[in-house]
Amino acid sequence: MKAKVAVFISGSGTNMAALLYASRLPDCPYEIVLVLSNNPDAGGLKLAAAEGIPTFVLPHKGMPRAEHDAAMEAQVRRRHAQWIALAGYMRILSAEFVARWEGRMVNIHPSLLPKYTGLHTHERAIAAGDSHAGCTVHLVTADLDEGPILGQIPVAILPGDTPDTIAARVLFAEHQLYARCLADLVTRETDPAWLTEQIRSRAMQLPEAEESLSHGMACFGIVKGKKFAWVSSNHHHDGKTALLAKISGVDEQEQLIESDPERFFRPAYFGDGWIGIRLDLGDVDWDDIGEWLRRSWLAVAPRKLAAMMEF
Repeated sequence: MKAKVAVFISGSGTNMAALLYASRLPDCPYEIVLVLSNNPDAGGLKLAAAEGIPTFVLPHKGMPRAEHDAAMEAQVRRRHAQWIALAGYMRILSAEFVARWEGRMVNIHPSLLPKYTGLHTHERAIAAGDSHAGCTVHLVTADLDEGPILGQIPVAILPGDTPDTIAARVLFAEHQLYARCLADLVTRETDPAWLTEQIRSRAMQLPEAEESLSHGMACFGIVKGKKFAWVSSNHHHDGKTALLAKISGVDEQEQLIESDPERFFRPAYFGDGWIGIRLDLGDVDWDDIGEWLRRSWLAVAPRKLAAMMEF
């Protein structure tokens, strides 16, 4: 099943069009289910409608920002979109809206961030004597144009270039970059390498943690001590990517599996003191996973080391 994406525009919608036409390729992992705008005259709305994509327009003038955001968001959720792509959406979103879509909303910006956030990027690049302009796809955060970078393409600045001539070439790069980055983003939650890295980054923050390879799996333990977590990736050809963590015993194991049999399972060869937690279902609560790792670490940590952990 393809990931459902809503696209916000304010103008001609060329980046929206690039995303849309890329989505029609047979191997593209996403589909555009809605195009929204704060501008009734946005040219991209006609293009989307002609291609059979539902559209929604709500002018923002006279509306409180949070109220406008909520109305737009209601339409996104009505179409069951899981991701939002901003494509020339010329309106700053409220911090509350951004927080609700953390990690699931992307933007494309016409500079090589962190250089030149905001407007007039090409003028600033020329003035600075830069050899290259470019574009960046990034996750949206409350700080304008400062979210984690997903991809960039540099574009050479030629002698005699003007902001307009640079912008025209950068737009070609944007059309190539955005669809590729969006495709990578919507599939990473099922990518074993990315999921393993999320576990690694959290596990290695625990005191005296070390990583090793055990039975073909990434394994985390306490230095010169016991293991507290494994990442199982299609182990025994089960098709699952999962965290294996310590639990209190068979009663807790049975209770967890009964509560959510799709997410929890009894890991083969690990016994009653362990639980498998699926990571590849696309809706991981990473704060919860962090707590599972902390609890598992505490279960094997020497008493003196465990006492150092702040609860």
